[in-house]
Amino acid sequence: MGLITLQDLFGTGSPEYERPHALPAHVRKAARAIMPCRTAALGGHVQACPDGQVSRIWDNACRHRSCPPCASLQTERWLAIQPARRLACDHSHVILTLPHDLKPLWRINVPVMSPLLWHTVRDTLRTLLADRTSLGAEPGSIAALHTWSQTLVLHPHLHCFVTGGGWPPSGEWVAVRHGFVLPARVVRAVFRGKRLDALRQAWPRGARELPEPLQPQQFVTRLNRLGHPKKTRWNVRILER
Repeated sequence: MGLITLQDLFGTGSPEYERPHALPAHVRKAARAIMPCRTAALGGHVQACPDGQVSRIWDNACRHRSCPPCASLQTERWLAIQPARRLACDHSHVILTLPHDLKPLWRINVPVMSPLLWHTVRDTLRTLLADRTSLGAEPGSIAALHTWSQTLVLHPHLHCFVTGGGWPPSGEWVAVRHGFVLPARVVRAVFRGKRLDALRQAWPRGARELPEPLQPQQFVTRLNRLGHPKKTRWNVRILER
């Protein structure tokens, strides 16, 4: 039996599976991009030697991020250029994730929830690193928002690169102590408090849409439960460069 590819599975089973199942639009789009990938349906192109000795015709690729052959090639190209883009100083990789209970709220209020996540992460890191007991300086940081997991499940989280030091008011570079930027438990507690406070201000009673069947009082109760450190775990990870 030969190798079965994802393209084979979609080609033989996707049309029948779609009829009785309400698939999200992004899933249908991915399947319909992968099925004709590298076939005559997408057209083709010629690769030729400048001296005219070798000439080959290739079918075009779909270039969809979920297509294994296309994604693997794009990943290899991306990795090849990353070493030159690494930060010259020590830095940490901080990942802050939205709790599972807030995903329904995110789904119907992305224009509100997304900026709130950015702002609370920024305020959390700046507040902690500005404190003299941690760094007492302004660090450099780069952040990227990811809203889906590798399996295309809704999973809003921010990846942050934070320099292993910063510039205090005195103007002389200050390095982090003990080799790490911040304790994860401290970041988790401050992030939780700032995030919930921002939600309470953005969702005064009845002012914004809530996911059904959540009522305003139930929303307040959920926020109170999310604020309890032992009832809901807020996922914060701090990794080395």
